[in-house]
Amino acid sequence: MLKTKIEKYFKLKENNTNIQTELIAGLTTFMTMSYIIIVNPNILSVAGMDWGAVFTATILASVISTLVMSLYAKYPFALAPGMGVNAFFAFTVGLTFGWQIALIAVFAEGVIFLIFSLFKVREAIFDVIPKNLKLAIGTGIGLFIAFIGLVNGGVVVANIPDMPVALGDLSNIGVVLTLAGIVITMSLICLKVKGSLLLGILLTWLLGIICQLTGLYVVNPEIGMYSLIPAGFFSPPPSIAGYNIFSAFEYVKDGFGIGIFDFIIILFSFLFVDIFETIGTVIGVSEKAGFTDEKGKLPRIGRILFSDAVGTVVGAGLGTSTTTTYAESAAGILAGGKTGLTSFTVAVLFGLSLFLSPVFSAVPAFATAPALILVGFMMVQNIVKINFNEPTEGIPAFITILIMPLTYNIAEGIIFGFLSYVILKTVTGKRKEISVTMAIISIFLIIKLIVQATTGY
Repeated sequence: MLKTKIEKYFKLKENNTNIQTELIAGLTTFMTMSYIIIVNPNILSVAGMDWGAVFTATILASVISTLVMSLYAKYPFALAPGMGVNAFFAFTVGLTFGWQIALIAVFAEGVIFLIFSLFKVREAIFDVIPKNLKLAIGTGIGLFIAFIGLVNGGVVVANIPDMPVALGDLSNIGVVLTLAGIVITMSLICLKVKGSLLLGILLTWLLGIICQLTGLYVVNPEIGMYSLIPAGFFSPPPSIAGYNIFSAFEYVKDGFGIGIFDFIIILFSFLFVDIFETIGTVIGVSEKAGFTDEKGKLPRIGRILFSDAVGTVVGAGLGTSTTTTYAESAAGILAGGKTGLTSFTVAVLFGLSLFLSPVFSAVPAFATAPALILVGFMMVQNIVKINFNEPTEGIPAFITILIMPLTYNIAEGIIFGFLSYVILKTVTGKRKEISVTMAIISIFLIIKLIVQATTGY
């Protein structure tokens, strides 16, 4: 029977889960990260790429990489083109040198990443990160995810030059619906309703549709108020022709259009972000899910990192920015997902969205924002396990937690936490607690920061 084969392949009984729970978890993860389907093409099109081509490439990259994670690594982690690094791709590299150069750099970075995975370089980095820093990474990611939710829902907005951030307009119907969604979702969690995160998304979306039908929510695309009612169901996927890696290589065959030094800096900028963002996400989500052992090590970590590397190579080949493991995977894991069946479900839903874009694009940010905020709450609970009584452990943990949400970047939080750990252990005479691998990585991180400060990459 198919059911028996699925249970056996993904070892559902051994992981104390079942098909229904895994499917709900996969749907929950997909709903919280499906915004990338629309957001990524919006960002990359700024660099001159075709919106439709990036739309298709985004989905295909997500499907293929998540399937590899599901069937090979068998973890409930979903992958898609990453936020933040896509902005670097478009606004910093794409607008300066062209999207073709940016795509070639991502493809080259992915190949290096793949080689690192085969030779267990990234696995070694994962293993040398101290336990307290790993706990801090999970906590920082929790705050980061919650901050994303607050921003997406309009509860927190940019307010430069008066203040970096401020409270959003509470008279805005989108903000009101976000707050209503938070109340709904946290009530469901406290009442211990199964599938509370997914149910919260659907109920908030339904509430928005009611507001649209009654005139409280007025559709106005110019200010980001899109219709909450799907305009249809089926839509053929656009072609990626002319905007993939082959098109990029064709473009530069007669001249690269960029100095080799600049290209190397850009390549390694992508590489550093990819390495530390992936490792940070995997650490944070795994710690919360209980996948790590008492020493903080994660079984089959090599397969996870390999899946991520494959995603970057495939994604760049298809025509999108760096594909990475998503922190939003925590939403599905907290909904009960424990195996690769959860990520398989995410991959299938991404595949369907290729033809059902009118339905999935109608899911508003205010509906998914409450889920992200409550996932943040669940992930910061590990902070009580951090040893703040020892300053050389507690201060780096604090810096890691602080930097992630405030820079809107997981990798930056890890870098500054990592370096502060090495510095404090050195100045307090505890150099023996710093491994050779950590010392070497620290040197590269310092070089990376110097280059970033002098070149802007």
